[in-house]
Amino acid sequence: MALFVVIGPPAAGKSTWVNDRAKSGDIVIDYDRIANALTAVGAAPHGHRRPLATVAFRAREGAITEALRHVETHDVYIIHSVPKQAAMDRYRKCGAEVVTVDPGRDVVEARCAAERPEDYMKGVQRWYGSGLRKRPALIQTISAPEGATPRPATGSRAW
Repeated sequence: MALFVVIGPPAAGKSTWVNDRAKSGDIVIDYDRIANALTAVGAAPHGHRRPLATVAFRAREGAITEALRHVETHDVYIIHSVPKQAAMDRYRKCGAEVVTVDPGRDVVEARCAAERPEDYMKGVQRWYGSGLRKRPALIQTISAPEGATPRPATGSRAW
């Protein structure tokens, strides 16, 4: 069994990457899925505010702790856009494969403009900016196929 930690900027396609690979019975930890499960049906799927964001974040932390106990018997996928070094150390102790999903800044900015709240652009700037957050060492990078024209911003992407 395997532990996949999927990182990348907002709207890069991290959830799509996981959804294309995870099977029934696998453990998938995705902050947006958790937050959406904790609010009314039909609420905005992104840009969660307090206290919902706090509740979802704490639920995610608890889910990660429990999921890491099961990596020997189940595939576990954790979407963690920009994990701090302590989180990366914890994941690596469990044998994590780190996957970076990044189709490129132009694609990410177009998707954010089309399908995310305005403040998501700040996350894009942080991801691509210099010196604000140290990115963890990468094992695998997924991007748009060589020579392919990036797909327009939509709610569903596959690389």
